[in-house]
Amino acid sequence: MFDLDGTLADSKSPLSDEMASLLHDLLDVMQVAVISGGAWEQFETQLLANLPTDDRLERLVLLPTCGTQFYRYHGSWQRVYAENLTDDERSRIIAALDRALDESGYRATRVWGEVIEDRGSQITLSALGQQAPLAEKRRWDPDFAKRRAITTLLTPLLGDFAINLGGTTSIDITRPGIDKAYGIEKLRDNLGISIKEMLFAGDAIFVGGNDFPAQRAGVDSILVTGPNETARIIQTVLALLGDGSTQITAPPRSS
Repeated sequence: MFDLDGTLADSKSPLSDEMASLLHDLLDVMQVAVISGGAWEQFETQLLANLPTDDRLERLVLLPTCGTQFYRYHGSWQRVYAENLTDDERSRIIAALDRALDESGYRATRVWGEVIEDRGSQITLSALGQQAPLAEKRRWDPDFAKRRAITTLLTPLLGDFAINLGGTTSIDITRPGIDKAYGIEKLRDNLGISIKEMLFAGDAIFVGGNDFPAQRAGVDSILVTGPNETARIIQTVLALLGDGSTQITAPPRSS
């Protein structure tokens, strides 16, 4: 099981050719799930557009918006469930996000696209906008300090909702108990695979990060620094479970 942004691909960027090939090979030897704070449309453009469309997709499960939606492939992609917010819940969350962003002093003067996006089952704040350049996003909050300050203001306003940090500039809001742990439990129930048989890789496995609920759910978890490290993990799994022909290469060293 993988997170998407920052794990399989750079934020809002398509899979690399190498990652698409590795995922396709992985689907030949085991079931794979991708769970992310991104909306279904992001899965289509960022993930599926770069994967071959063949029978291996029947082993792939997709869980957009932190597991509040669940998709399986049977000749085409079909939604199994969606935990959508009510109109009143959406209005309340959006108002709280606007207030916390202003009171924190971190509202950006320049943005690229929507800052607050209604994803149906989740409301997401993207501080620089949904289409912000990756370099700008990485510079904005590398230590999560700005988003933690915003979250501190959000907590008394949205104490009955789940608030998680995700991606590079995002804060995800869902109903309480509806997070990646919820998605993992749905994965267990729908596939009949125990949590002990699962392995999760993500870049936000820390308290307040939107990958942390996966670890809290009891899944063995691997904290990765980005897609290069994830690729090496997949190569290792393929070498262990495949025919032994997969070559494991070292990730590039950071300067």
